[in-house]
Order: sequence, then C-alpha cells, then structure tokens
Amino acid sequence: MSQARGATGSAGAGPGGRSGTSPGGAGDGGSGWPGAVGEALSRAGSLGLFFAVDCGPRTDTAGFRPLAGLYGDPAALHGRIRQTARELGTAQQRVAASTLHLGTASRLWSVALGTAALTGRVPDLDPERLWWRRSPGGPLELWLPGPREVSGAPAAAQPAAPPATVRESLPELLHGPLHQTVTVRNLGPLAAAVRRTGGVSPQVLRGNSASALVGALRVLLAAAPETARTAVPLVRGLLDAPPLTGAGTLRTGPDGTLSFHRRSCCLYYRVPGAGVCGDCVLRDRGRGAGD
Repeated sequence: MSQARGATGSAGAGPGGRSGTSPGGAGDGGSGWPGAVGEALSRAGSLGLFFAVDCGPRTDTAGFRPLAGLYGDPAALHGRIRQTARELGTAQQRVAASTLHLGTASRLWSVALGTAALTGRVPDLDPERLWWRRSPGGPLELWLPGPREVSGAPAAAQPAAPPATVRESLPELLHGPLHQTVTVRNLGPLAAAVRRTGGVSPQVLRGNSASALVGALRVLLAAAPETARTAVPLVRGLLDAPPLTGAGTLRTGPDGTLSFHRRSCCLYYRVPGAGVCGDCVLRDRGRGAGD
C-alpha cells in the first residue's frame, strides 16, 4: 500500500480518545529547536508529511493526545476505527481497523527510519511522550513536546556526516534502537489492541507493518538516494527479524530498483472503488486469500 492510501487510515479517524492536558515540555531539540535530535528530526521532516513531527512547546495544542491512549483504551481505538470506516465508505470494521493500523505504522516507520538513515540518530517515540491529533485529508499529525534520542542509541555521539567506517556499521548499530522505539514500544501494543478491537489477524498486521516499512524506504530513497547504503540493509535486517520474519520478500533489481511482495492482504481492496495494492498477495492469487 502506498503512503497516500495509508493517510486515510492515519488521518481518517476521529479523536475518540482520552482527554489530557497537553504538555509544553522541554527536550533536546525539535523543529526550530537547538540540539542534535531536533536537527535530525527537522532533516527527516523535510522529506514529506509522513516523515514530519513537530517538536518543542506550542500554543496550538487542541486535540492532541498521547499515542499510548490508542493502545490502552478500547473505546478510543474503537472510535478511531468507526471514523475511519465512515471516511472510507465501508461498513466493514475489519477493513477500517487494518487501514488505520497501516496508516499509523507508515507514520511511525517514516519518522524513525528517515531520521536514522539521514543522521544516524534514532528518535525516542515513546507513546506516552508522542502526541497525536487528527489531520483531515492528511497523515496523522504528531508532536513531541520534549524530543530525545533512544537511550543507548549507538550513533548519539556521531556527527551528522559520520566517517566511512561508521557509515558501514550503521545498519547493524541502528537495528536494535529502531526496533525498540517502533516495534516494541508502538506497533506491538497497537497490533494487540487492533486484534482485540478490530478483529484483524496477526498475519495481516505483520504484513501491514512490513509494507509500511518498505513504503517508508521507497519514499526515503526517492527523496534522498544517498541514504541507500544505510537504509536498504537496515530495512532488510528489520524484515528478517521477528516479528516481521516471513511477512514478505524484498528484492533489489540489477538497477537498484526495489520490489516487495507481502504474504497477506491489508483488505483495502474491499473499500468501494479501491483496487489491489502493488505489493499485495492477491495480485498472484484469487481474491480472498491472505486475509
């Protein structure tokens, strides 16, 4: 699925979540903030809306809620799924839940992968500290009041343009922190909540996460092809490790062109007027397989 379709899932659901007092906290950097993490996030944000996260204090905080609220509050998640279904024009809750999951995964992978590949730094996307609000017609709006780097991230002391010896080892060094901040802290809890509330199978959710990761990689390479040496092996490593093992196959052609084939279907083809995604298992099977 493309990031354009993923925007429907990330933006198309209403707040439906717990209320909270928006913080104006401090941290290391952000858009317009000094500090290495802020500069790194700002560079990633220049790649496009899916890669952008606002940082630091702000006066316009209406509608923002901690992302953790979606994972821990069934009523909040159910409200988001219902709103997504209305905007998609479908009565199928499972389709809306899968679309919402894919859109959110696309947003998280884009921010983390883009920042890591461009700068060698991994932002801490702790869902208690990462705030969201609906953005009609676009991807989920994200805000980090106090941005910081993942604790123990290996590239924390490296300059924005690390030496060649460091660049060669970056994919291996970045794998653990990236997996921790996106998969462990966010996509794992989100998938568990979507399974309970939306009835989406683990196979579909794994495929969504893998597809979102590869989608982020495609956009990153189109906008910043110089990141390929770090980004491509980093994504391959993430796809080869649990929980994404077996979710799909990523291939690189002789000219460097990437192709990805997932082993499940995100169900988006069931939306009225929609088609089958480019990486879908249904392109090679009869419809209904891989659900």
